[in-house]
Amino acid sequence: MEGHDGTVTKHEQLLTHIENLKPATKISVRKLAKEMGVSEGTAYRAVKEAENIGLVLTKERIGTVRVEKKPRNMSDQLTFTEVVEIVGGSVLGGIEGQTKTLNKYVIGAMKLDAMVRYIDAGSLLIVGNREDAHRLALQHGAGVLITGGFGTSREVKMLADTLNLPIISSKYDTFTVASMINRALFDRLIKKKIMIVEDVVNLNTKMHVLRPFSTVLDFELLREETGHSRFPVVDDWNRVIGMMTYKDVLGAAPTQTLDKLYSRNPITANLQTSLASASHTMVWEGVELLPVVDRSRRLLAVITRREVLEAMRDAKKEPQLGETFDDLIWNGFEEERDEQGRLFYRGVITPQMASHLGTISEGVLTTLMTQAALRTAKDARGHDHVLENITTFFIRPIQIEELLTIRPHVLELSRKFCKLEVELLVDGALASKAMMNVQNID
Repeated sequence: MEGHDGTVTKHEQLLTHIENLKPATKISVRKLAKEMGVSEGTAYRAVKEAENIGLVLTKERIGTVRVEKKPRNMSDQLTFTEVVEIVGGSVLGGIEGQTKTLNKYVIGAMKLDAMVRYIDAGSLLIVGNREDAHRLALQHGAGVLITGGFGTSREVKMLADTLNLPIISSKYDTFTVASMINRALFDRLIKKKIMIVEDVVNLNTKMHVLRPFSTVLDFELLREETGHSRFPVVDDWNRVIGMMTYKDVLGAAPTQTLDKLYSRNPITANLQTSLASASHTMVWEGVELLPVVDRSRRLLAVITRREVLEAMRDAKKEPQLGETFDDLIWNGFEEERDEQGRLFYRGVITPQMASHLGTISEGVLTTLMTQAALRTAKDARGHDHVLENITTFFIRPIQIEELLTIRPHVLELSRKFCKLEVELLVDGALASKAMMNVQNID
């Protein structure tokens, strides 16, 4: 960030340095710290922020490299160029076809006559040192990824150039490259599902701002023009230094300047803030508008609560692709209702949920009870909620493959909050219990 005098901090200098690196440049925290004359901790924090905003990518077994920043509206599919980056490969032929996308990948661990049934145009064959398989894939419109660091014949490379289908070589084994590609696909789907402020704001929209030397009359004119009662106050560098609200001007003369009236240290969001977090902040703080700033607190846009909620409602209509850990944990549980119409949930503990002792992990138990409570609160109010606080009691260990019943009970319900008691039962006996408050974010 910049200091009050407009000077640039070391953190900002590091990010600018990383941004100016050529794509595919490897980045070492230790080397970066030495080059820029900063501590390794400062360099590490800059690299992590660069990763969050899409400037660098940390690849398994390769390290951290500078990459071209991908737009948020990226396709669900990978291009062959991205596959090369992911697996640290080199292109042996068909370089003109790198921009093509692949629909699926096929592992060539079978005979040719069986393999042909799985290969079609737009797919990627992952195979070892088998030239007949390389040729077969190209003839059917598929790209080839050769594992183990092997190459291929000159004739196959010429065929790849003719058909504009890439042949990629990677030093990793088949299982490793398949895992790398699979992880990249799932990460992309999950990131696409989680909406952030960047997905919603229009950076070209005219912004209404005030300055410290603006007057109360200027505020009133903006309020009449826009219908808002809250505006960012910016300095000469367009950095947000405060917020001006209707309650701040009560009793003030129209000609009074705002420098002594506006609220300091305002709440802001950035382009990477999730919409759920922005909504939660707006509800908790009782505000209808948030400034969106860059890493130097310069104003980029403003976002209203209405825009956030409309975007979140639209997102729920999209197909849910890519599974998070919460999704995976909850997948085996089904929703039921008792004679009184109250919700409860049933499911079996899988081996993946176990701790090193062979009983269910306490973290998994907490996630199950939280998910059940959030679903019950939504059923009661019709809105999404976020967890405010939770107190959990672990009464007895739970073994894998035991059938669980989770019974949430709504204790109190208000416009903003819902208080619940959640019981987790095994064979009708209480095994765990939680008390929690959840907050409505709509």
